[in-house]
Amino acid sequence: MFRRTAAALAALLLTVTGCDAVGGLPDVAPGGGATVDRVPQGTPDAPTARNLLAGLPLAEPGRMEGYARDCDDGAGCVFGRPWVDTDGDGCDQRSQVLARDLTDVRRKEGRCGVESGTLLDPYTGETATGVSKIQIDHVVPLAEMWRSGAAGWPQDRRVAAANDLRNLIAVAGRVNQSKGDQTPDEWMPPNAAYACQYGRVYVGVKAEYGLSVTSAERAALERALASCG
Repeated sequence: MFRRTAAALAALLLTVTGCDAVGGLPDVAPGGGATVDRVPQGTPDAPTARNLLAGLPLAEPGRMEGYARDCDDGAGCVFGRPWVDTDGDGCDQRSQVLARDLTDVRRKEGRCGVESGTLLDPYTGETATGVSKIQIDHVVPLAEMWRSGAAGWPQDRRVAAANDLRNLIAVAGRVNQSKGDQTPDEWMPPNAAYACQYGRVYVGVKAEYGLSVTSAERAALERALASCG
């Protein structure tokens, strides 16, 4: 009788705190951050990512001549106006990513925009609140897309790639700023527990769009995928 009562109390506590009986709390990653397994829908698994990586063409980075991302009205931006609703569901891509990656999401009244929520940042393993402190990272940076093949694409293909949800992850603004347009041989998420997932997303996007990699980039991605176990 006592055991049944204790078990019932434990189950009630888990329900009240919002945790599942198994895996309700995040694991702790090296450095004190939390392990985050979240990847966008359509991300290849590790074995598939390894095969895709082996098939990516090797090439030196192309020139940045002609690249322009930031402009006032979208005219002349080589990847188009930011956060275009390319899937036609009525919500811009930034709002879709915030709603997908945050918990306790509160939307602006009558709008798709996200007013507030909580993010377990995969790049740091830390919790971030306040939408103003959260940015949307292009896992394969747009500048890297440009120099690895996108410079030769038509504009509509670049716009589609820039707003592809498979390449977009909500992260803390400060870590996104530190990344800039660096490739995996130059920058990896500070949360080492996310190396596998980051590599899978990165490779999946490069393979989807037929983009090239450098030898150093490929080596870094191989190391990331080796951490998948």
